[in-house]
Amino acid sequence: MKWRHLLSSAASRNRFPRPLDWLIAMVVGTFAVTEELTGGSDLPERPILALWVAGGVAAAVLVLVRRRWPLTTMTIYWCASLVIFLYDGYPAAWQWYVQLIFFFTVCAEVPLRSPRGVLGVALTALFLHGMAISVPVTSNAEYAIGIVMAAIAGGAGLAVRRYQQFANAADERSELLAARSELLAREAVAEERTRLARELHDIVAHSVSVMVMQAGGVRLMLRPDQVKERETLAVIEETGRGAVEELRRMLGLLRGPEVDGLTPQPGLARLDDLVEQVRGAGLTVKVDIEGDPAPLPAGLDLSAYRIIQEALTNTLKHAGSTDATIKISYRPTELRLTITDAGPRGPAPLGLPARPGGHGLIGMRERAALFKGTLTTGPRPGGGYTVQAALPLTPR
Repeated sequence: MKWRHLLSSAASRNRFPRPLDWLIAMVVGTFAVTEELTGGSDLPERPILALWVAGGVAAAVLVLVRRRWPLTTMTIYWCASLVIFLYDGYPAAWQWYVQLIFFFTVCAEVPLRSPRGVLGVALTALFLHGMAISVPVTSNAEYAIGIVMAAIAGGAGLAVRRYQQFANAADERSELLAARSELLAREAVAEERTRLARELHDIVAHSVSVMVMQAGGVRLMLRPDQVKERETLAVIEETGRGAVEELRRMLGLLRGPEVDGLTPQPGLARLDDLVEQVRGAGLTVKVDIEGDPAPLPAGLDLSAYRIIQEALTNTLKHAGSTDATIKISYRPTELRLTITDAGPRGPAPLGLPARPGGHGLIGMRERAALFKGTLTTGPRPGGGYTVQAALPLTPR
């Protein structure tokens, strides 16, 4: 999947040296070179000092790239240290600290129960034993200190690995939730558009039927010698009837079993019925008309009614028994709807149930977009919520 590819790419990029890796490598290199040049604590004189200084610098380079090749860099460092132990080289303190850094990295990057994790533990144990052989151990306490230091480094690495696993799992869940939300939103939009098509069908079919009847009426009024005009009107009637029949077939694909095709589609003329219904559910509604009401296209009239209905339904669902205001502004070029509420003022009643298949804001946005309008929603500064729709009017 796409999100898995992105996560794996991000993980690969994170394995390249980061600023913190550069800082750790510089500290390791500085500490190693300083200890070798100054003699450190009880360090014998080196036969070839430059070789030990170069070894400290090489160890710093391995530390720099350790996260990209955790076990490889650890193995290279361990083999070089083994040569020192075999040839009676007196190990310095910086060598043990560098081994602990590699052990921490292996535990952080590699599963501890895997063969590579077991090898990392074994190499660290052998490294500690090699240092004990090269430097005479006076008491078991020194062994115990070394074991405790290794346990702390390994435990810290395991904690980092566990945190990374939790972080990756959280990222994956976020990606899945985002993908699921996007899919649900698309399904909701598709469902709302299907509902819009069902509701607008009757309006279109009625308009075409009226055109067909008017054409038939004009055809019957023609004189007998107007043959060409009669034929033209007959073609219009036949085409119109065919269009109505095709619309009915199309609706058969869209209409669900719960839809009654005989129910008339509402408009703003039936707004009073809607207001009385929501008042009975506990909502106090005030209607304010601005401008002179004008006849609206049937589809726009239906969408305006549905937007108000959905806004009031959402108010009942989320604010309960409260005050709401509907403002309908008739303007020369647009119809503006503003539905506001005062917010919750007590326990929410059962209210009006949401219409089957409704999706709240998605449905209102789809209806506004159908007529190239806009929908603005959001909380009010003093409390409550506002829904405002601007639906352009087509000049007639």
